Amino acid sequence: MDRYQKAIDDSQVITDEAEIASAVNKIIEKAPTYATPEVYEFLFSSIDLTTLSTEDSQESVAAFTKRVNDFDNEYPQYKNVAAICVYSNFAEVVSSTLDVTGVDVAVVAGGFPSSQTFTAVKVADVALAVAGGANEVDVVMNLGYLRDKNYEDLCDELIELKHTAKGAKLKVILETGALKTPEAIKEASILAMWSDADFIKTSTGKIYPGASLEAAYVMCQCIREYYAQTGRKVGFKAAGGIRRAEEAVQYYAIVKEVLGDEWLNKDLFRIGASSLANNLLSAMTGEETRYF
Repeated sequence: MDRYQKAIDDSQVITDEAEIASAVNKIIEKAPTYATPEVYEFLFSSIDLTTLSTEDSQESVAAFTKRVNDFDNEYPQYKNVAAICVYSNFAEVVSSTLDVTGVDVAVVAGGFPSSQTFTAVKVADVALAVAGGANEVDVVMNLGYLRDKNYEDLCDELIELKHTAKGAKLKVILETGALKTPEAIKEASILAMWSDADFIKTSTGKIYPGASLEAAYVMCQCIREYYAQTGRKVGFKAAGGIRRAEEAVQYYAIVKEVLGDEWLNKDLFRIGASSLANNLLSAMTGEETRYF
């Protein structure tokens, strides 16, 4: 039997929608107890602060990066965001402008957001981004391969992209809004992790519906199972449509309840957001804030 098919068939992660909904509801009922200043600060420090606009330019991305630089002076009492996430061609702009420590340079690459291009183009894109200073690379799984159950080519491509990224973290976007069913989300999660992904990420936020708590629950269950099997910790990133502090806390609760406190650090937990940062900052300061 194909090794990837065997990994999927052997998985004990639940895919019954009613059972998932029940488990998620129980966690969400508990989520408000986590809405503390400390958790808000942690969530802020886990943000991949994102600009992915057709109108992005070298000047606008540099200005975006300078706001992150200035944050340390404006709010010295808080940790900065985890990363700045931009299109791959702006990696060098961010890396050359960024002058604060502890903030990574993240890019979307590899035919983002559809993943519909040649593997050679994806490899070149990742290589150029890393050469430009990116130390995190977010790529979209080839859902065409997944649809055809062409697991070998799907995984070979991701493994090659991870090899090309070298020491940079590879975050594999599953596009859960396109996958729709828990079975498909489980399948994609398992394949991404067995292809050396450092993170599995919910969504691009571009074409299909963004993150959902149910998808996050399935993904975190898969991460827990994979860790039990291999001893390797894979991170989780929620992205797409998360705009309010209360929503971010719910994803925090999913990760805490399913994976535990070991995953509650920026090396294993991220939220991709453009508007969430200001909402969290407002919750942290207790007043309406529009810093970013």
